[in-house]
Amino acid sequence: MAEPSDKDHKLWKGVVAVAGIMTTLVTYGVLQEKIMRVPYGEHKDYFKHSLFLVFCNRITTSAVSAGVLLASKKTVDPVAPVYTYCLVSITNILTTTCQYEALKYVSFPVQTLAKCAKMIPVMVWGTIIMQKKYKSHDYLLAVLVTLGCSIFVLYPASADLSPYDNGRESTVWGVSLMVGYLGFDGFTSTFQDKLFKGYNMDIHNQIFYTTLCSCILSLTGLIIQGHLLPAIDFVYVHKDCFFDIAFLSTVATASQFFISYTIRTFGALTFATIMTTRQLVSIMLSCVWFSHPLSWEQCIGAVLVFGSIYARSFLRNAPQKPSTSETVESRSSSPTTQLSSPGNRSSSPMKEGP
Repeated sequence: MAEPSDKDHKLWKGVVAVAGIMTTLVTYGVLQEKIMRVPYGEHKDYFKHSLFLVFCNRITTSAVSAGVLLASKKTVDPVAPVYTYCLVSITNILTTTCQYEALKYVSFPVQTLAKCAKMIPVMVWGTIIMQKKYKSHDYLLAVLVTLGCSIFVLYPASADLSPYDNGRESTVWGVSLMVGYLGFDGFTSTFQDKLFKGYNMDIHNQIFYTTLCSCILSLTGLIIQGHLLPAIDFVYVHKDCFFDIAFLSTVATASQFFISYTIRTFGALTFATIMTTRQLVSIMLSCVWFSHPLSWEQCIGAVLVFGSIYARSFLRNAPQKPSTSETVESRSSSPTTQLSSPGNRSSSPMKEGP
């Protein structure tokens, strides 16, 4: 019997990567919308403590990362100064909190599509902090994606209302939270690249210390705000919410390892394409599962966004013969590979997937 060829091995690795990312992150998207927007119990109580979700996600990821470090007998000592992990944790907590809070005012399809516009802050922060230069087609792509996102957010279906507000879906507060998410998210990845540059750091070491700092900071925030005991009481009374949060933390942690595996095996371009497909599937599933109607303007906006991103991916994958220096510069400069963080993800795997 013939042994499997390298092509077969790569095919199966691709199947594992796609299936792992799609399963974990699509599940993650459905769960976060369910927790933040669907009422629990007979009295229709809403879970409002988004920082508690951040804490649960981070403590789970931190524990798993510590286990991986110990099992692999790698160093558990901090490689970089502790304050660098803390600084990244602060911006990461702000990113994730804005993401969860925004779901109170905008639907998951609106939030997911808006995430595609994160190339704008990535380019802005990359220019300011890292002095990167981008090509003209990068700016064109950014404009098209932003235009599509704007159409999607500004023209919602009239029947799609937020459970926290009687107004239209695109409330000023919800849009402001998404702008905050995009700004903090773009800053986190760029800031992290700059802080950790020059350190020979294992990915799990970085995940462990960054998420550990996030655990401490988010727990402190819960105690100061007086939200820790109410959040614990809510999940104690509503057992189904407890299981939803536990499952959310599990798939969020599992997704980081699939993300790391995909980038290491196939590169950032393949990962970005998979993540774009995941976002499209998540939007479609959310519309069906939670009955989100889409206006015809939103359909046009979605086609514009995903069409631009896929076109960019295929253009980057076209056969070319650039010089080595041009290739390196192009890969380091393009914000497309950072679209879903999660070359952003290679350096910041603890971020939400979402």
